[in-house]
Amino acid sequence: MKLKVRPEFFSPILGAFYFFYFALVGVYVIFMPKVLLELGYSTIEVGVIYAAAPFMRFLLPFIFRHYIALTPKVYILSLVLAVISTLLFLGTVKSFGLYLVANLLFGAAVGISLPYVETIALASLTKTSYGKIRLWGSLGFMGIALWLGKVLEVPYEALYYLNAATFLSLVFGTLLVRYDTTVHSAAQDDSAFSLSKYWAFWVSVFLMQVGFGGFYNFFTIYETSHGISLEMTSWMWSFGVVCEIVMLYFQGPLLQRNLLNILQFAILVTVIRWMILYLFPGSVPWTFASQSLHAVSFALYHTASITYVFSLYSQKKLAQQFFLGIAFGLGGSVGAILSGQIYGKNMFLVEACITFMAFAVLLVHQKRKEAAA
Repeated sequence: MKLKVRPEFFSPILGAFYFFYFALVGVYVIFMPKVLLELGYSTIEVGVIYAAAPFMRFLLPFIFRHYIALTPKVYILSLVLAVISTLLFLGTVKSFGLYLVANLLFGAAVGISLPYVETIALASLTKTSYGKIRLWGSLGFMGIALWLGKVLEVPYEALYYLNAATFLSLVFGTLLVRYDTTVHSAAQDDSAFSLSKYWAFWVSVFLMQVGFGGFYNFFTIYETSHGISLEMTSWMWSFGVVCEIVMLYFQGPLLQRNLLNILQFAILVTVIRWMILYLFPGSVPWTFASQSLHAVSFALYHTASITYVFSLYSQKKLAQQFFLGIAFGLGGSVGAILSGQIYGKNMFLVEACITFMAFAVLLVHQKRKEAAA
């Protein structure tokens, strides 16, 4: 028997999950790369470490497609494993090999939990309501950025905050299970789900996230190396999130329009964003200007993408797993390794070129889809 979703209870719990989940993402993305450098890691080693979790996100959808159903029990297990893996970080961070293994476990855990929650949210909320609830994730990301940017002194402190945010994600994530209205069956080899049918779209999604590699993994390092303080860099991160929040709140009407045109626009804006960082690396005003574009290059692009994927496939949870797996998984993994290799003055120029390739391939997808209609 399906449980009817009651928004007065569902929305606050969902908002709290997003808040703490993206707070842990904030610690992991903004502060841990710099922590690793302070503990003696090289930029190449940081790139490899930050390729581990995304790579697991990429592998998981193929496993779930054939062997495992994403049931509530599997979802709760993933939340528990996320907590265990962040606890393992405390004991393994000084060993590259052991810390890499812990990151693989972490990547597997978060690669399961978010697609499960996103599918519940998209199935239960309108496009406008989704953005207004999802912005709580942005608030969590921004809040931890501002707080740790001000108080972080000892590297291990970042790990303590990561542990706490992951545990609270477990608490609120568990409460969301009652709002899953999907009928779960045993895992099946679902041959009806086709990546090749829309291959150009998936290639574009992949390239877009490869282009984000330098930003997610080296933005803090890049800016502080050009004389900008860690606290100011935290404000830059937070300003980008403020712009993201504004977009999430007001983007509902935009999502009623042609989603492919929105995606193309967002990709071109991202090209401009990376070019600004390449041309003006030590400029505080120009860097804030580039961060304002996060509203389009992340918030609008991400919501339009998951909404578009939700409309393309009948296998909703699997489709969301593949989106996160190919984008933040494979794309994030390749982007992390590549950015570790090319880190330097030309990094964002290279990423601007890669992002423009994502735009070109998305045009191919649009033409193929129009021809098939």
